[in-house]
Amino acid sequence: MYDLTYRKAMSCDAARDMLAVAEDGKLLAGGMTLIPTLKQRLAAPDMLVDLGGIDDFTTITVSDNNLQIGAMATHSKVSRHELGRAYLPGLADLAGQIGDPHVRNRGTIGGSVANNDPAACYPAALLATGATIHTDQQTYAAKDFFVGMFETALDINEIITAIHIPVNQKCAYVKCPNPASRYALAGVCVAKRHDGQVKVAVTGAGQDGVFRAGNIEAALEENFAPDALDDLSIDKDFLLSDMHANASFRAHLVVQMARQAVMKLQV
Repeated sequence: MYDLTYRKAMSCDAARDMLAVAEDGKLLAGGMTLIPTLKQRLAAPDMLVDLGGIDDFTTITVSDNNLQIGAMATHSKVSRHELGRAYLPGLADLAGQIGDPHVRNRGTIGGSVANNDPAACYPAALLATGATIHTDQQTYAAKDFFVGMFETALDINEIITAIHIPVNQKCAYVKCPNPASRYALAGVCVAKRHDGQVKVAVTGAGQDGVFRAGNIEAALEENFAPDALDDLSIDKDFLLSDMHANASFRAHLVVQMARQAVMKLQV
């Protein structure tokens, strides 16, 4: 056993102060990955700082042409909130596909983004939609934030406060879920801006985590239709292979998920 202190912060300043006196403090933002990691003794922090008491971190608003989502908004809240469903229904649909009801009611968008699991759903949506990740110290463009598998640009003890997503677009996300826990074997988010620009991001398939699919983007900007992807393929050399799906199958899935996402946007 080891000594572990639990603290619940009621403000971002309080959370920073708590982390400052810890030798190896960890932020608790839902705990969907952190709690199992602690149970397996793969991490042994001396302090857990729970962000669940910070009311400002749970709000969802629209301002400056952005859907602004507090970092502690649960997946369930993101999926059901009236502003999210009105302005970015594709993101709401994505949140409703995450895990099971227990996970959706405890897991948070900020926790998922900070963890950057290579099979998480949100990173694909944030990368495709050109979102910004706001912290207590600075603001990151999504393209600069996700830097590798389980790696982000966050500094030690930096706290995500909100996610801002431009609403001048529509997006759709489709994944091939693992049948047990519903993580993405391959998931694709297609975002089409009002000026016609198309961005496509892929999760669950890349060896380095989430990535943009440039050849799919180019094909869809020329012809935004499912059949634009008929003769297109994804390079399997940088894709994951594991017991659930090899790289060749994931390459096939990426194109098929993109095709289905385009079909969603055409309805």
